[in-house]
Amino acid sequence: MQKILIFFLFNILTLNIVNAQQDLRVYGYAINDSNRGMEGVSVHIDGTPLTVLTNGNGYYELTLTKSDSMVLVFSLDGYETIRQVIHPQRNTLSITVEMQPVLHKLDEVGISAVRRQTSMMETLSPQNIRLTPNAAGGIEALLITMAGVSQNNELSSQYSVRGGNFDENSVYVNDIEVYRPLLVRSSQQEGLSFINPDLVENIAFSSGGFEPKYAEKMSSVLDIQYKKPKKAEASISLGLLGASLYVGTAAKRFTQVHAIRYKTSQYLLGTLDTKGEYKPSFIDYQTFMTFNLSPKTELSFLGNFSQNRYKFIPQTRETTFGTYNMAQTYTVFFDGWENDLFRTYFGALRFSFLPSKTLKMNLTASAYYTNENESYDITGAYLLSTRKQNVQGEIEGEPLGIGEYHEHARNSLAATVANITYSGEYNFSNNKLAWGVTGQTERISDKISEWKWNDSVGYSLPYDRKIFNLFYSLKSRDTLNSFRTTAYVQDTYRWESSWGRWTATGGARLNFWSVNKELLISPRAMIALSPFWKRDFTFRLATGVYYQTPFYKELRQIESDADGNSYIRLNTDIKAQRSVHVVAGSDYYFRAWGRPFKFTTEAYIKLADRVISYELENVNIKYSGLNDAKAYTAGIDFKLFGELIPGAETWLNFSLMDSKEKIDGKTFIVNGKAQEWIPRPNSQRFVLSALFQDYLPTNPKYRLHLRAIWSDGMPVGAPGNNNSRAAFRSTSYRRIDIGASRVFTQGEDKLMSAKWLNKVERIIFNIEIFNLLNINNVNSYYWISDMQQRQMAVPNYLTGRMFNFKIMADF
Repeated sequence: MQKILIFFLFNILTLNIVNAQQDLRVYGYAINDSNRGMEGVSVHIDGTPLTVLTNGNGYYELTLTKSDSMVLVFSLDGYETIRQVIHPQRNTLSITVEMQPVLHKLDEVGISAVRRQTSMMETLSPQNIRLTPNAAGGIEALLITMAGVSQNNELSSQYSVRGGNFDENSVYVNDIEVYRPLLVRSSQQEGLSFINPDLVENIAFSSGGFEPKYAEKMSSVLDIQYKKPKKAEASISLGLLGASLYVGTAAKRFTQVHAIRYKTSQYLLGTLDTKGEYKPSFIDYQTFMTFNLSPKTELSFLGNFSQNRYKFIPQTRETTFGTYNMAQTYTVFFDGWENDLFRTYFGALRFSFLPSKTLKMNLTASAYYTNENESYDITGAYLLSTRKQNVQGEIEGEPLGIGEYHEHARNSLAATVANITYSGEYNFSNNKLAWGVTGQTERISDKISEWKWNDSVGYSLPYDRKIFNLFYSLKSRDTLNSFRTTAYVQDTYRWESSWGRWTATGGARLNFWSVNKELLISPRAMIALSPFWKRDFTFRLATGVYYQTPFYKELRQIESDADGNSYIRLNTDIKAQRSVHVVAGSDYYFRAWGRPFKFTTEAYIKLADRVISYELENVNIKYSGLNDAKAYTAGIDFKLFGELIPGAETWLNFSLMDSKEKIDGKTFIVNGKAQEWIPRPNSQRFVLSALFQDYLPTNPKYRLHLRAIWSDGMPVGAPGNNNSRAAFRSTSYRRIDIGASRVFTQGEDKLMSAKWLNKVERIIFNIEIFNLLNINNVNSYYWISDMQQRQMAVPNYLTGRMFNFKIMADF
């Protein structure tokens, strides 16, 4: 079946165009005497201008016209030049060479030519983003296949790292922290993530134990660097889920990139159980410009505008759940609408000064503004019935209950965050010293007005003979003005001993917030060793104290007045959550079948106190507003990374984790037993994920891309029921997305010979199948209540199988 599917996809993409029979493909690796791939080796055909450089794994690939005899030249400063004579008899040739250092240049080159970069940050290739099957459309599709990272909602760009929630992940673009909207409660509203894949040049990610320079978050760091183009370039992408346009230019002193993205998930949302008129529209514009004022000074600007609009008129819903013998159907007929609008503006201006080759200083001013509005007025009349098949094969059922509900909201939030940062780096001897100081103001205005009415068999819930009750109501108006100061200093020191090559990073981070008057000191340290063994290993150990400083949502504490009306009180005495990380890991580099591989193991434990407990519904995090819990998370991650075929990265991850919390003075019913320590809302005991890439050996322009995830279900409890916070787990999340692509290159394919395509460098046709196996994954549950306050959970299923087609062009 798999072979038939691949054959079918590739035949769609070929368009009956074949390559000329005289093309020769030469590929392979440049390695050192430790059998490790070498980056930056120049590979060219003698007597021709055709030249390529090896990538981070030492891989290279050339496509050229076949001749009787050719000379392949490998060169790198500090190494002997290798000249390999080839007499091609076939259309594909594999050549791997071992680079030998030039002995008399050792003092000049030093150990840095082969020195390993060691830290808790793992680098990813941006090249993997473009063709990875991805319903959400961001680089997060790569992250959720990383060890320790999990996700159970393909519509969202949010992710959980080692048991933490979405707010515990910090994201940096060009060393500037960026934010996400605060009011978003469902993945359908979410739209585009901040990071534009077309602009990304470098990606670094850490699942824990990260350096002091990164902000007060307890789970992870994603560090993105945008590109500075070296020439004029452009790209365009069109598909069923949206479009994007990127333009970049470079002059002697000035570079600029501009990018526009448009996304509509209307086609994708049509596969949900709830049918209606979906009108999502998400658009954003980003720019990054640099100007060299002088050889030692540079001015840069990063700007962003984003608008996410979500309109929805629901009509009907039919969800079947339960077992084959005890199936039930939940049918709803809707009336009403939802209209949400989220607008964000972001700008950052940076002045960089390089007084010497070893010293760099930056002065950065940035501002972020978000204006978010959420409005809905939806009524639903539902019927809950049994569902079974009779002997004639007909579907029949009996009613179990009827009811009606009405949900209403008029919520708005406006937030402004402005800061100024001074940072610097100084390289001396074997040290790299880094520091930074930030002053930040925050202004937030929040207005909430929402309620829900529930009716079961003609009785308003919760039922009272004397008064009419709403099932839930919340009304509040709050503002918060604050000032935050942060500072950090860290030093990275590298040296050698008889044991091997060492790297150590140590430092501390300070934070003061004017709201709770709390001064935080966060010491962090990491040490790594690459021993001089025959086998290529790296070991590392990191530890530190990590705080999760409150921003705004953590302060919101829901209270009730004498009449039962709920409102929000901002708990300005709340403290930052605190966690101690200990992370131990190892990397084993080896070669198999002539290709590079890396096997990574990381074990960790995180002990947290002053925890602010929360409930998770879809992507909405509802904090208790109190430091009312303590928690722990322990686990181990395994990752196998390599190239099953030359030049195509593939990895497989497997994670095991135990994450629990204890809320002060409370006991919960979990699986029918009373427990004090219960699973945390984002606790997934296992995650298995993979990213696989393949291509036809005789023609690598035909490629296959597969992304697979299998993760444990999330803890689930009835909302408002303090005794069943983690009563059971949802079904496991299982999903396979697959895509196939065909690349047409200028000067190599007949399709590109048309005159109107002479400015196009390449065209890529890509077809994707989301949720290949059409599995009904559960995102959350809708709870039905009766007069006796008994509750039943109806699963909210995610998207089904869907086909997508994209065409991309580079200029």
